[in-house]
Amino acid sequence: MNEKDKLEILKDILFTDDREYAEKIAKRIAILEQTINEQKKLTTKVSPIVENQLKEFTKSIPTSLGPTITATLKEEIKKNKDEIVDALFPILGKMIKKYIAQEIKLLSEKINNQLSTKGWKRKFKSWFGGIKEEELILSELSSASIEQVLLIEKNSGILTASYSKTDTMDQEMISGMLTAIKTFVEDAFNQKNQNLELIEYELYQIHLQSFINYYIAVIISGNYTLTSKNKVQDLIFNFYDQFMDIKKSKTLNKDVIEKELAQNFNNADI
Repeated sequence: MNEKDKLEILKDILFTDDREYAEKIAKRIAILEQTINEQKKLTTKVSPIVENQLKEFTKSIPTSLGPTITATLKEEIKKNKDEIVDALFPILGKMIKKYIAQEIKLLSEKINNQLSTKGWKRKFKSWFGGIKEEELILSELSSASIEQVLLIEKNSGILTASYSKTDTMDQEMISGMLTAIKTFVEDAFNQKNQNLELIEYELYQIHLQSFINYYIAVIISGNYTLTSKNKVQDLIFNFYDQFMDIKKSKTLNKDVIEKELAQNFNNADI
């Protein structure tokens, strides 16, 4: 036996454990690499299946879970009927009351228009209302007319722009007064999602239309009917669309806004 063979035998005796340990590590690494590769292959095959299943499940929710959700809601309503009624009654009551009042007023106006076309309107009111026909004629002559329009910042009450037929008192003071009244009424009734819509001041009606950052006050003289209100709202919405376009163009000039106000509200038929 030569020296080389002796050294090999000595290596086998001394380093057997290290070789086995290294071989075990190599085997584990190989297993991990195989697992990772298999998972990647599996993912490419499984992912489309899972996505299709999710889509099918989403489509089937109304039919599969809908009845269960409906039954659960019905059961909860039965159990907590009083609480639900207490929560919904004020909201529904106001909605119904407001709707009925508007429909009655609209029906009354339609009836009056029909009577006027036949020449019986004034006589009908005079006979059954105990009002002199001369007074009815005067009331008919007092048709609604827009006197002034104010565009006001909602939170600060600052007057952004205005339109007026005639010279009036300080418009800045008017806008501040209206903002104070509006805020007081809304806070007093603690209705965060409702806005004051109308203020009656002697011979004038002040229609208030609220938006996110601004509100518009239209001061009207004469007989302000529901038909007039609908026309005023259309005028307000048309102007506000134009105002938002002006604002987006970053040319928020008071003269430009007031020109648009005059074009929309001057001699408007309400």
